[in-house]
Amino acid sequence: MKIPISVLVVIYKSNGDVLLIERADRASFWQSVTGSLDATDEDLALAAAREVFEETGIAVEGLPKDALKNMHHQIEYEIYPAWRSRYAPGVTRNTEHWFSLEVPNNTPITLAPREHVAYEWLPYPEAAKKCFSPSNGEAILKLFSAAKSQCQ
Repeated sequence: MKIPISVLVVIYKSNGDVLLIERADRASFWQSVTGSLDATDEDLALAAAREVFEETGIAVEGLPKDALKNMHHQIEYEIYPAWRSRYAPGVTRNTEHWFSLEVPNNTPITLAPREHVAYEWLPYPEAAKKCFSPSNGEAILKLFSAAKSQCQ
């Protein structure tokens, strides 16, 4: 059974393009990297790095030390009914922790074919609109609004 604690990782380039991946089990469901913890005591940053590698082939440990950032934001949402069978009976809500990961422009992407079938790099406003999950779009917009405020 899946643990109802997860990470979401917005992967982006310095030019503001964001990586979206299309789910294999739901056509046209585009999202950032997401995944549940493997154990209730798993470190969130380690879970984020693991999910990034599993879903995109990007090895976080090969990037600059500060490339993966905890956005220090979490949300709780209702698990889509189609996916509730993956959780213990009666579990209907999940707590998701947001991270960002800046990657070099030439970063190759290797999808896990059982999980995702396509990927796109999109300017962040377009990526935010294309996400099937409203909270995923909010995470993208929050990341780039925080970046803008730091530049001012």
